[in-house]
Amino acid sequence: MYRIGLISDTHGLLRPEAREALAGSDRIIHAGDIGAPAILDTLARIAPLTVVRGNNDRGDWACGLRETETLRVGDVAIHVIHDLADLALDPAVAGVRVVVSGHSHKPRVEGRDGVLYVNPGSAGPRRFTLPVAVAELVIEGDEVSARIVGLPIPTTR
Repeated sequence: MYRIGLISDTHGLLRPEAREALAGSDRIIHAGDIGAPAILDTLARIAPLTVVRGNNDRGDWACGLRETETLRVGDVAIHVIHDLADLALDPAVAGVRVVVSGHSHKPRVEGRDGVLYVNPGSAGPRRFTLPVAVAELVIEGDEVSARIVGLPIPTTR
């Protein structure tokens, strides 16, 4: 069994609650709009890290980040992209079982055509009344499941 922590749209803020939720992950995936390279350093100390560049990730530190990544965890192929609207492949045809995206700040888990689409929402600064969240992907053999993990929002932030 693999536990994959999913995070997106930190926009320069890595909340302690997000770090706690990701602790114990076998791998972490950040789906873009990171905001600062220090966030990647912190996440990489928790678990091996896969990351893609978001539309707000600019500057020298972000130049080496790819817009998409595809990785295999056990028997499962996972495709990572910041904005799902930019998805240029048919995941089912490409043998991808999970697509992880961000951008919308809206947490969501949805299965379509044998593919699990997961958007962990935003773990950074709260936007409007949208929740602050991360997600967890669990892989057991060729079975995959995901859940959204809502983060408490301290009133001091």
